[in-house]
Amino acid sequence: MVVLGSKVLSLEEVHRVLFDGEELVLDKAAVQNVNDNFEFLKKFSSKKLIYGINTGFGPMAQYRISEDDTHQLQYNLIRSHSSGAGKCLAPVLTKSLMIARLSSFMQGFSGVHTDAVHLLKDLINHNIYPCIYEHGGVGASGDLVQLAHLAHALIGEGNVLYEEEIRPAAEVYAQLGLKPINIHVREGLAIINGTSAMTGIGLVNIIEARKLLLWSCALSAMINEVVEAFDDHLSYELNVVKKHVGQNKIAEMMRGMLKGSKMIRHRPDHLYKELEEEIFKDKVQEYYSLRCVPQILGPIYDTLTHAETVVVGELNSVSDNPVVDHRHQNVYHGGNFHGDYISLEMDKVKIAITKLSMLSERQLNYLLNDKLNHKFPPFMNLGKLGFNFGMQGVQFTATSTVAENQTLSFPMYVHSIPNNNDNQDIVSMGCNAAQMTYKVIENTFEVLTVQVMTLLQAVDYLNCQDRLGAFSSRIYQDIRAIFPKFIEDAPRYADVQRIKAYLMRNEPMVAVEPVTEKRHKTSV
Repeated sequence: MVVLGSKVLSLEEVHRVLFDGEELVLDKAAVQNVNDNFEFLKKFSSKKLIYGINTGFGPMAQYRISEDDTHQLQYNLIRSHSSGAGKCLAPVLTKSLMIARLSSFMQGFSGVHTDAVHLLKDLINHNIYPCIYEHGGVGASGDLVQLAHLAHALIGEGNVLYEEEIRPAAEVYAQLGLKPINIHVREGLAIINGTSAMTGIGLVNIIEARKLLLWSCALSAMINEVVEAFDDHLSYELNVVKKHVGQNKIAEMMRGMLKGSKMIRHRPDHLYKELEEEIFKDKVQEYYSLRCVPQILGPIYDTLTHAETVVVGELNSVSDNPVVDHRHQNVYHGGNFHGDYISLEMDKVKIAITKLSMLSERQLNYLLNDKLNHKFPPFMNLGKLGFNFGMQGVQFTATSTVAENQTLSFPMYVHSIPNNNDNQDIVSMGCNAAQMTYKVIENTFEVLTVQVMTLLQAVDYLNCQDRLGAFSSRIYQDIRAIFPKFIEDAPRYADVQRIKAYLMRNEPMVAVEPVTEKRHKTSV
């Protein structure tokens, strides 16, 4: 079980709820705190002018709402803003969104009734996914439209996806014995006003981006192995003089991945001796896509590390407005709903993963272009040249997908359009940024799929399975179980789908033994 409310919620705990099916439970003391906050607001708001309780919303806040209409006001807000378009978010994104909204409420500063936190918890644990549409949020006043669709389901009026079927929320609730929430004071505004859509999507993005980074590291090690590259560009001594955590971590992981390989070469054994040739058969230094992997993936590692700090910080924050503080007996109006923190981090992650896909595409091109590698047949064609086509057709898919990533990587953070009668005069577009990042990540799994297919064909062309290190050998065996060696031409789209699913389900793990400076210096 993952307990929410007793401490800071971590990315690892979110992962366990999203992907391992762990149940989410609410800390009793935190629920009591939510209730205390609600009771304070109920008393405090009487005969006081508080935004969104007895006023209109946005530029309509200048209009007082009579006490008789305050409950209906919240329903009007939910229904009017349930106006999204496009496709429904993927279930994993919706579930993560709900975790983020619940986490914000459990801080005890939103003035919601405890019914709201209990129903959100039940939807998460029962895998009930409100139909939340991709288009609508501008990321200031939060993800209003996306969260309005969440609220619409919570009041029992929207549609939900349950057991792979879209059904009315009220019907599913009746089947499972759940009750929709009632409006008490400000549940409408509290639910829709916040950054939880972009934050929820951002959490999934970081989880999947980290997986991509591990796979890129693994496949980069494997390509260095099969082309029999020199090992000094991964050495401790070379990388430690560059003072970046990510670069040194990537190099360290790749050294661990190549442990036991009989193919990776030690430069002194080949080039640091008296040579008589005027033109060397061996390439003195590998192409950048092989040699500069720590310097390329290192910044991506560092970017994801910082992005995790920011997004997990937002996950454990209060992101609605106004903030109800029962400890200080006050209600504070401001802009905690503004999504710039998430928007900027998602743009950075998106750009970083696009660069990762570009590295993969260049490594792929090196394997497929015999004029570059001087080692493999054109397009890794294991059949009859000119008659068979090998990986020629699949390369187009990788190239076009990387091109799409490059276009999608234009930052949303600097793209603000004023709206809402210019009340929202500068916005974050954070939900757009998060969704575009999710698309780039999904695309990149496809690019790495083509790369791993080609690497496996390369291993079979060289017949070098027994010379691979244990790490590469395990990848080879596991993926060959779902993608057999091929010679004759056949459609490859089903192979791409299977391998992509495998990469998304699994992480290439390697035990890395930390290497001390003293140990390395004595070994040179």
